[in-house]
Amino acid sequence: MVKLDKICREANVLLIFARSYGLTGFVRNSVKEHAVIESKPDHFLDDLRLNNPWPELKRFAESIDLKVADPVAHKHTPYVVILVKMAEEWAKAHGGALPSTRDEKKEFKELLKAGMVAIDEDNYREAIEASFKVFAPRGISSDLLQIIHDSCSEVDSNSSDFWVMVAALKEFIVNEGGGEAPLEGSIPDMTSSTELYVNLQKIYLAKAEADFLVIQQRVKSILKRIGRDPDSISKTMIKSFCKNARKLKVCRYRLIEDEFSNPAVPEVQKYLTDEEYSVAMGFYILLRAVDRFSANYNSFPGQFEGEMDEDISRLKTAVVGLLNDLGCNGSTVTEDLINEMCRFGASELHAVAAFIGGIASQEVIKLITKQFVPMVGTFIFNGIDQKSQLLAL
Repeated sequence: MVKLDKICREANVLLIFARSYGLTGFVRNSVKEHAVIESKPDHFLDDLRLNNPWPELKRFAESIDLKVADPVAHKHTPYVVILVKMAEEWAKAHGGALPSTRDEKKEFKELLKAGMVAIDEDNYREAIEASFKVFAPRGISSDLLQIIHDSCSEVDSNSSDFWVMVAALKEFIVNEGGGEAPLEGSIPDMTSSTELYVNLQKIYLAKAEADFLVIQQRVKSILKRIGRDPDSISKTMIKSFCKNARKLKVCRYRLIEDEFSNPAVPEVQKYLTDEEYSVAMGFYILLRAVDRFSANYNSFPGQFEGEMDEDISRLKTAVVGLLNDLGCNGSTVTEDLINEMCRFGASELHAVAAFIGGIASQEVIKLITKQFVPMVGTFIFNGIDQKSQLLAL
């Protein structure tokens, strides 16, 4: 593993280790750096800027009267407009601050309820349900902040397209963005008249397009500055980057050699003593211990009949030695787990191998397509308890 990992790192080749061993197995990605634009998180807050509307959105909201006499018009006012206007009113009455405490948030929701004139107004129900979007902090997330302040954002002629765009994003956030990332431009479905929804959608799309054009110009300027063709990064790529700017991910993986020779002792000890992770960590130790066993005895524990008791004793010795090497003197792996590992006899069960292969295949797709976030750490499958866990080592 160590030698292959080194070779692949030097050649900048993606590498995935996958191993099936009895009722356990592991998957481990190894690549110096993997940048993801389309991370596609399962849950992510809509980019509506209800807590920080730009001038055009403010003007649009101001043009709509929430106290309109027509009941049909009242119940078809988009919740985005309701929240922008109510947040503006709240801020005026509270020195520019939005609701932050539990009581203030409750009071804000009561104000929204008070705006209803009929019990069947779905738009106001949507506004109450989405009110937490007003309470969300302004600006960018800590993850994105970490990316734009990464040393790689100081680009040169050898920088990847991703980091050139990050450099442009950094400049945008500080200048035109006013502390915000470029707007995504999409809005969710909501109760609204067709006219208001279409107009609202146009406002969001126009803002997203304006932000994209600024980023595109900054990308070209940076490319020119570092001696590259200003058009070397396509418009499609920049547009995708802008749309997903809030969800960028950068994954970096330790060399296998570093993991083996310079272990993260606190993490190892934490996993060994944590009831939830102790079995997974035990299998991680044992999967390394059986290789040490094999190197010493030219066979895997339990591989040959009649040697089980001796192999158990030898494997225990290998485990103790490995734990000492990891800096976990005094830590142990349970007898039951060691016995099970010997009973496996280095067999590869069809079901376990298929499962491990499936996980590895998913990781390959993520790494090649650069969509979704690949696992960072060592994935351990525990077929005894039917559990899968990720160890960050």
